[in-house]
Amino acid sequence: MKGFLYPRTATGRASLVPAPPWHYSGDLITVEYRTDPARVAELLPAPLLPAPDDPGAVALIWADWQSCGTTGEELLDPVRAQYKECFAVVRCSFEGRTYSRCVYIWVDKDFALARGLHQGYPKKLGSIHQTRPHPYGPAPRIEAGARFGATLAAADRRLAEAVITLTGPSESNGFVNAHPMAHHRWMPSIEPGGQAPLDELIESGAAAFEAGTAWAAEATLALFESPTEELARLEVHEIIGAYHRQVGVTWNGGRVLS
Repeated sequence: MKGFLYPRTATGRASLVPAPPWHYSGDLITVEYRTDPARVAELLPAPLLPAPDDPGAVALIWADWQSCGTTGEELLDPVRAQYKECFAVVRCSFEGRTYSRCVYIWVDKDFALARGLHQGYPKKLGSIHQTRPHPYGPAPRIEAGARFGATLAAADRRLAEAVITLTGPSESNGFVNAHPMAHHRWMPSIEPGGQAPLDELIESGAAAFEAGTAWAAEATLALFESPTEELARLEVHEIIGAYHRQVGVTWNGGRVLS
């Protein structure tokens, strides 16, 4: 049987995604803010600890992606390449090193969801939209004063909305999502009460990265309650900063930490 992920078949053609490396091109909108550090800590299972500095910092990131495998064939069949996501990132500490960690994430395509579960991202399906830059017409250019909106919904409920206004070039795209990721890959036992056959803490990051100029921005951000989501528990106490950036990333595996 062939195929990197299900369904595995005699040819492997039906597999949701090809084997890594996976390549991404995207437009990112990032809003960083502070919340109650205790709300971050409750999302850090042992052996992870809160980051030693600014432990309540959160980044909520919208991304409009095009992605592909080694052949790039998905780019010419755009339904297989294009997707959007929104994810919440915090920071944590493991054996004296600071990591980023995605605690919530929503995507709008099945291949992106399956790919993320392999990487340890807790992906769910959602509805994600963000303003796209364009050099002509009414769409915003990437320049000072340009305004971009972004929304997130899941299970028919809006969970988050943001508006950013670009102020000027920035040396960075923020600090919360600037470290290798520390994720858990976990699968429950098929036997009730049985030991999980997959339970590992892993580290992963970009195998290659390139990016355009990061733009700093002013931002407003609102989170909303939902009966099936907990993003609003990371309530917004103070906006730290916001950014817009176009990036290219390659992912090609990680390593087990414990």
